[in-house]
Formats: sequence, structure tokens, C-alpha cells
Amino acid sequence: MQPVQLVLLWHMHQPDYRNYETGEFMLPWVYLHAIKDYSDMVAHLEAHPRMKAVVNFVPVLLDQLEDYATQFASGEIRDPLLRLLATPSLDDVSQEDRLHAFDSCFRSNHLTMMQPYPAYKRLYDIHEMLREYGDGELAYLSGQYLADLLVWYHLAWTGESVRRSSEVVIQLMTQAKGFSYADRLQLLDVIGEVVQGLIPRYRKLVESGQIELSTTPHYHPLAPLLIDFSSARESMPSSALPAESVYPGGRSRVASQLVSAIESHAVRFGARPEGVWPAEGAVSAPLLEILGEKGCKWSASGEGVLANSLHHSYPGEPLPERSRFLYRPYRVDGKAGDVICFFRDEKLSDMIGFEYAKWFGRDAAEHLVRALEEIGGSALPGEKPVVSVILDGENAWEYYPYNGYYFLNDLYEILENHSSIHSTTYRDYIAAEKETEAARLPVLTAGSWVYGTFSTWIGDRDKNRAWDLLSAAKQSYDLVMQSGRLTPDEREKAERQLASCESSDWFWWLGDYNPPYAVSSFDQLFRDNLANLYVLLKLPVPASVTEPISHGGGVHETSGAMRRAS
Repeated sequence: MQPVQLVLLWHMHQPDYRNYETGEFMLPWVYLHAIKDYSDMVAHLEAHPRMKAVVNFVPVLLDQLEDYATQFASGEIRDPLLRLLATPSLDDVSQEDRLHAFDSCFRSNHLTMMQPYPAYKRLYDIHEMLREYGDGELAYLSGQYLADLLVWYHLAWTGESVRRSSEVVIQLMTQAKGFSYADRLQLLDVIGEVVQGLIPRYRKLVESGQIELSTTPHYHPLAPLLIDFSSARESMPSSALPAESVYPGGRSRVASQLVSAIESHAVRFGARPEGVWPAEGAVSAPLLEILGEKGCKWSASGEGVLANSLHHSYPGEPLPERSRFLYRPYRVDGKAGDVICFFRDEKLSDMIGFEYAKWFGRDAAEHLVRALEEIGGSALPGEKPVVSVILDGENAWEYYPYNGYYFLNDLYEILENHSSIHSTTYRDYIAAEKETEAARLPVLTAGSWVYGTFSTWIGDRDKNRAWDLLSAAKQSYDLVMQSGRLTPDEREKAERQLASCESSDWFWWLGDYNPPYAVSSFDQLFRDNLANLYVLLKLPVPASVTEPISHGGGVHETSGAMRRAS
């Protein structure tokens, strides 16, 4: 068996949920994932100091975590659910706030985050019973009901590491009901402490050399499409494209967001990032050229992108067995060759994302380790396979019992003590393997980690309409910026708002295969961002921006916050 170098890359990302006009957070996912997933993921690494990993933080997520930390420090809460949690008398809140709580506080995986807690499940049953007779019947639900609901929603979203260490959380879960205002304030303090401590905890692991932190262009844009819509046709030749032929100034926008990410990373963590996980693992040769120009040493994408690239590089030749091409670094011919590329093992990554949640934690961990051993066993003499397992560090765990605690704990424990599988980071791998030549890749076919294509973000009517709305807004932005009629402060605010509009997340959620409530939320947020941009540009908001783009309707495996790679 040849030694295996394993790189686990956990990608941490949420789009910007802030309304820049009001400062309010429109959705709670940043702080909820903070207390559940970002806290658990760092706790597992702290508990296993010989386990190495790459953690990719998108800067706009860090911006929002710092915003929440500021809110907790000042006591001026700008998130509706947290503000309700901290409201002294819940009997007196508005009907709008009550309905917002009812609509929000059952948004979780009921199998793993509600059914294990009878008191929380009882609150849900009462709500559903009354709602059968019409929403008006919900007026019978008291302020005490609302208090218990808010507490249980946040308890359900609390990470396993917090539950095992916080006496407040243990006491509240044991109490189960009848939560007082003092109880709610105690829980709010726990949430604040966890959120405020996250960035320092990750920074400490960076300083010890245990983890490498990488970055993504600041607001998570689908960079190859911003540079060139037609890049979608490299992997989908018949793909429909937006009416606009190109996003105006897209290359400079990608470069600007990358520079912003690098600079903010250096301020937060004391050094420039050496690598970039592009939004959605979406790559193209022009994007790699930009990364190289800005001094980035490595990037990564999906196995499907590599397979498509090999087909185009060597037309007519059959693709070899995947172990013969996947587990090595690559350099693309031409100007993109300054950046070393790694490619995600789709099977192993998808096992964590979609399958192991159904297994006992130890069984799943041992199965993954055996798969890695098989990779080492099939390697040829002299080969040094490097295996990239890359996925969200947040969205999979709510499907696991105990937020994936036993799977991750057992996996890290086994890997720490394995004689032939060595966890590493891309930075350390490159430094240790300087004498190893990266394989040559004559052609890089543009694509993402999802299916090796851009079909999740472009190609259907709704997604293309969104690109056209964004392109029109960018044309207006360019004209106003060229006019010189905005002050420096107004220009800065407009630029930040445009960057938020360029996030890939808005396009991800548009489409009939996604659940209606999610499509409605993200559709509205995207159009609100566009409307705010026009207001900042001192222009009237076009009527087209006020009309919903997509309605959704699907709830199946191709919907939601995760996708299989193939």
C-alpha cells in the first residue's frame, strides 16, 4: 500500500442576508449555523490536534459573523428572531412578529432536530392542530407558547459541542418548558459567546499550523460566468444563455472581489491565503489566470471538471480508470499554469454529504477509511496519491444524529492514528512535494463541482432572467459611476451592494425543482438587493425588479442547499 495524503476541505459559506438600507438580517442562517456547525467543526479539530484540514471561509460570511459579534457586544440586535428571544413580554409583540416566529421556528430537519425532543415536537403539534382551522386560530397561542418555541428552536440548532459544555443549555433542555425571560436571556448570552469566539478559535488553529484557511472571492460570485456567460457551453454546448451576451466588466469584477477577499483575510488572520476554493468549485482558464496574477498558489474543483477536461484534452482517447488520473495535482497549459489544481473525489465527498448520515457513526468512519486504504492499495509503486474530500462544512450535519458528532469524532480519531493515511493541507502538501511534478492538463473545461457544469446557475428561463436583471443593473451602475455624481461614501455603498447582487446563491435557488418557501425567500432577497442598488445609484427601481422571478415547487434530492456531484 502506498501512503495516502488526505486533504479534507470544509467550505463555510452563507450569502449576505443583510438589508443594507436598514441593517436588518432578513434570514437567520448565519448565526444558526454558527452555533451548530461552525462551533462543532472547530471543536472536533481542537479535540484532535494531530488532525489537519483546510477550512474555507467566504469573506462575506466572516463579515456577517463579525456583525453579529458587534450586535451581541452592543446589545443592539438587528435579527428578528434574536430580538424576539430577547423581548421581555412576548404577549405584547405584533402580529407580524408572531407570524414570523411561527413561520421560522419549525424550519429544521424534523427527524433529527425535532423528534428527539418531545417538548419541541409538542409545540409543533399544537401549532399544526390550530392551523387546520385557519391561521386566525393561532391567536390562541400565548406569549408563553412563543417563549417556549423560541427557546426550543435555538436549542435544536445548538451544536453538540455546545450542548456538552454549556450548563445553561443542559439546564434548559432538562427544564423543557415554561421558560422565563431570564431563561431566554441566558440562552441569548450563550449564543453570543459562541458567535463571538468563533473567529479567534479558528485563528488559533491557523497559528498552530493545524489548519490552513483558504478563501473565495468576497461575495461568492460564480466567477467563470461573470467573466463569460458562454463558458457554460464548454460543458453544456446546447445550453440556453441570457439575452445579454456578456456581464459588463465581469473580469474586473471577479478580480476586485478576489483582491477584497485576500486583503480581508490578511487582516483577520495575519497572512495572505495561499489558496482559493472558487465559489461552487467553478473554474475556467480565465479565472485561473486571475488567481495566478493575484499570487494564489492553488485552487480546486470537481472530479467532473477534470473528466471533461481530459476528454477535451485528448479527444478520441478513452478515459482511464479514475484512480489513474484523479489523485494528483495538475497544471493547466498556458497562463493558467501558475496555479496548481486539485480535484474533488466525488464518491467519497458525496458519501459524507448524502449517505453516511444513515449509518452508525463508527461504521461510516471505518468505511471511509477503508476506501482511502483501497486508493493506497491500488496506487502504483512510487505514486503518492493525494485525495481531496471537499464539501460544505455546514449543510450535511443536520441530517446526522447528534449533528455528526460520532462520525466526525471517530473519523478523526482513526485518521490521527493511521500509519498510511496522513491528513494534510494543500499548503503543506505543496511545500513537502516540491520535487513532484504536477500532471499536465492541456485544456481546462469550464465547470463546477455540481455535475461538472454550470446548469445549477444558468441555462433555464428563471436563472437566465435573473442574469439579465443583474446585467441591466450593472449597466446602470457603470453609467452612474462614470458620471461622477456620487460621493466617495455613496460609491463605496453602491459597490458593496453590487457585489452582494453578484452572489451565486441567488441563481442556485431559482428554479421549479426547489421548495417554494426557499425560492420565495431568495428570489425576494435578490430583487431587494437589486432595488437597493438602484436606490443607492439614485435611479428609479425598474418595474421588472418588483416582479417575482421564480416560484419553485419541487422537494427532492436535486433541491435544497446541497447537490450530489453527479
